[in-house]
Amino acid sequence: MSIFKLSYKTSVLLVLLVLGTQYFTFGQTKEATHEVKVISRPQEDRIMLRWVANTPISWIKGNRYGYTLERYTISRDRKTLPKPEKLIIGQNFKPVPMMEWESLSEINDFGATMAQALWGESFVVQGGGGMASIINKAEETQQRFAFGLYAADQDFNIAQKAGLGYIDTAVKPNEKYLYKVIANTPTTELKIKEGGVFTGIIDYEPLPEPVDFVGIFQDKSTLLSWNSTLLKNTYNSYIIERSEDGERFSKLGDLPYTAIQKEKSENDRTIYIDSIANDKAYFYRIKGVSSFGEVGPMSNVVTGEGKKVLKFVPHLLSKTFKSESEVELTWEFPEEGNVDIKGFTLKRSDTDRGAYIPVVENIPPTARKISYTKLRASNYFKITANGKNNNYRDSFTMLVQPVDSIPPAKPEKLEGRVDSTGVVTLQWKANNEEDLLGYRVFRGNLAKEEFSQLTQSPQMNPTFVDTVNIKSLNSKVFYKIVAVDQRYNLSPASEVLVLKKPDIIPPTPPVFKTFTTDEGTVELSWANSSSDDVAAHYIYRKQLSDPTWQLVFQADDLTDRSYEDTNVEEGNSYSYIIIARDESGLESQPGSPVSLRVSSTGPKNSIRGLYGAINTFEKSIVLSWGAKGEQITSYELYRKVNDAPLTLYKVLPKGTKLFTDTKLTINSTYTYRIRAIFEDGRYSKWSSVKLKY
Repeated sequence: MSIFKLSYKTSVLLVLLVLGTQYFTFGQTKEATHEVKVISRPQEDRIMLRWVANTPISWIKGNRYGYTLERYTISRDRKTLPKPEKLIIGQNFKPVPMMEWESLSEINDFGATMAQALWGESFVVQGGGGMASIINKAEETQQRFAFGLYAADQDFNIAQKAGLGYIDTAVKPNEKYLYKVIANTPTTELKIKEGGVFTGIIDYEPLPEPVDFVGIFQDKSTLLSWNSTLLKNTYNSYIIERSEDGERFSKLGDLPYTAIQKEKSENDRTIYIDSIANDKAYFYRIKGVSSFGEVGPMSNVVTGEGKKVLKFVPHLLSKTFKSESEVELTWEFPEEGNVDIKGFTLKRSDTDRGAYIPVVENIPPTARKISYTKLRASNYFKITANGKNNNYRDSFTMLVQPVDSIPPAKPEKLEGRVDSTGVVTLQWKANNEEDLLGYRVFRGNLAKEEFSQLTQSPQMNPTFVDTVNIKSLNSKVFYKIVAVDQRYNLSPASEVLVLKKPDIIPPTPPVFKTFTTDEGTVELSWANSSSDDVAAHYIYRKQLSDPTWQLVFQADDLTDRSYEDTNVEEGNSYSYIIIARDESGLESQPGSPVSLRVSSTGPKNSIRGLYGAINTFEKSIVLSWGAKGEQITSYELYRKVNDAPLTLYKVLPKGTKLFTDTKLTINSTYTYRIRAIFEDGRYSKWSSVKLKY
């Protein structure tokens, strides 16, 4: 046998496949790598395998040298084996001898196709006419490869005869296997990468129903379509069946219908067009056919009737506003088409692609204008010609928008909260305008910064969910809402909503600026924490030999930035630290500690306290003190205003026990310190008082 004759129907199908660039289960590849592709189909008691070399030249080599099939048992009882168990199933899978194909080609069109691809002296498609002769001029090796692969895809028995398929029945339900197919082609001739698949009976799944099967019934034709891309690895062809009573179905065509796709096509649907008679019901269903010859379950049934298409289509011409709520529409429609229609229907929608609802019906066939009195902000109209055979033709859409410059009302009752993860939930009272398009949401991170828009387009729901970074330094977040109507008129912004973030960031630590010790007194000054939610500062003290810190001062007034510690003993050494606490009770890290020694001073208790009184009537502060010791020669009075340094203010003669300060400024804090000077040049301990004037 030198040339196998193909039937006419098979020849025509193959010609169409070449012209359409057929997509096979394994797929033709343009990759430079030659390799074996393997697929499997587990069933309840067996595993079916299919393979093929992925390029024409590697396919030809595989036909000549054959393939080796190995099986490795990888797991048993859901446990991976320490060492896979190897089994060589066969070492010489190749096409059966040429004489066996002669009998097959007489009874099986796919057998004839495979035989011609394998053994034909020249690859000639018979019966194809002039188109076939064009195809015959194409590259013969590529055609053999494509047709042979197609035939194996359509008939699993033919795939087995071609050395491209195997059924493994020596399998167990508690095991999973790795099948490897190795081309026996010598590497000196061509390097072909081995292929494999990992599977087991446990992976068995029933074949799925075809997806999204629909039918569009037109004038004397039905356009059937379904999503074949989703199941492209399961089904390579489909059986299409038709019925005229919904019960008795018959196949359309002798061969399964194969989906044809152009390379790089974005269309995921397969289309089939059937010729029918008008005004008669037809029923359709499809079944998928896998690369292993299995026929899947039937799809849903689609039904309908072909209808004569109206010859003429109405066309909206103009719109004339009678008032803010009324418009007059005119259209054109050939007078000779009046005899084919029952009349017209005016349809309206809120959007161009929305559902069009009839608003004026039973318009006479001779009418060419109509008034509509219930206009909204935006109106999309179509005029429909209603045929006498229950068919119809729609005009193109016309947009009608009356003048509208009134914005929506300001959104009210804006509320919200921030949870511990930073998710913000906002809600507000919904506006009641009919032409409301939606709301725009704005956010600001600082009170005086410009707000940024969060919504890309207006949203209808009076709620919004946002996310903020609760670890950022700003403790508050600000929101406002603007309503938008369908003419994009903007309402005034809502009242600004201020939300406090959950506080998880402790304040920054305060820092000691100066520290001095003088005659049994320690004076400290500091720079406050820079965090804006600080509530108070705390100063702790301990002796160097004492492990325990003791609170010695709490500054709830953030204007207090200094402290005098008089409860210290001369000759001892002390350490001080300062921390800040915020409104949420979080504490900062301690500022850098300071350590100092209190030196010994002159005679103790020379001054018996320093007292101050504010005389608002005289606008003065009166200082008084007591003293003992005959060797006192004078007193030094120091004064500090707010955060200014402490400076010598007055030197008072001995015997003075009272001083009135009239050089004052309202809303200032005054700190006074006084000490006695003795005849031998020594000083007494300080006495201090602090007043807010």
